[in-house]
Amino acid sequence: MINAKPGEASLKIYLINLDRAADRLVTMQQKLACIGLAAERVPAVEGASIEFPIPDFDEFAFRFKHGRRRNPAEVGCYLSHIECARRLLASSGEFALILEDDLEFPDDLAELLDEALKQNEKWDILRLSTVSAGRKFRYSRLTESRSLAVALTREKGSGAYIINRRAAEWFVRKLTPMQLPFDLAFDLEFFAGLKSAFVVPLPIDQQLGLPSQIQGKRGDYHRSKLHYVTVMPFRIFVETSRLFFRLARLLGLLAMGRVAAVMRGSGRAEKSVMPLLNRTAKQVGDPQ
Repeated sequence: MINAKPGEASLKIYLINLDRAADRLVTMQQKLACIGLAAERVPAVEGASIEFPIPDFDEFAFRFKHGRRRNPAEVGCYLSHIECARRLLASSGEFALILEDDLEFPDDLAELLDEALKQNEKWDILRLSTVSAGRKFRYSRLTESRSLAVALTREKGSGAYIINRRAAEWFVRKLTPMQLPFDLAFDLEFFAGLKSAFVVPLPIDQQLGLPSQIQGKRGDYHRSKLHYVTVMPFRIFVETSRLFFRLARLLGLLAMGRVAAVMRGSGRAEKSVMPLLNRTAKQVGDPQ
């Protein structure tokens, strides 16, 4: 367990891992141990074992919004992430670092987590990896080399991220039944009034070239091009909303940062002027 300040911000670490992927579990445990961390294993839901239909998957909405056929492995991945949120809510922890089992960690991860938790009022979901390359706009320094940032475009991938209890509640109560792949669903936090941020430069690499346990052959789950009749209007609505909400938040954060910098500058100026004023007052008060 990591604490931003002893007794203040507790962090649970959950590692999602399929029972049949014991080699990945050993590798990840070794990587975490090298940087002084340990994770609780969360057995991933095996998609092939799911007997559809299930209450936690909305087949019609998935096809309407995502335009693809059901992928059992993708459903299993989704439910595994939701289980991590449930475990956080069932614990006394305030935050959870959720990890998939195909990641590479930086040496400064423990320090980064501590600093991120110290600024926990600035995010509900803190993303530490992505498979997209969209531009991220910095708004707050975390460490000497890393900052908090806002992404204005869609970012795919859910290899590593931190959530607080508020985000965990949203996962459990509002993100089920599944209507989108998990990495697309939790990238819509702005609809719930939640704050999402990235750490940049991205600290965790989730593109190691390992065989995917979710995606099949290209086209296995694709429908005909007619699916764009429903998918494109939905995507346009989502992307427009994302840009509006996140841009408004980014501008607000930058404005607050500018005001804080001005206030700090005024404080320094006041401190530098005070000795002069004190000397002047003493000279006026002293008889010649």
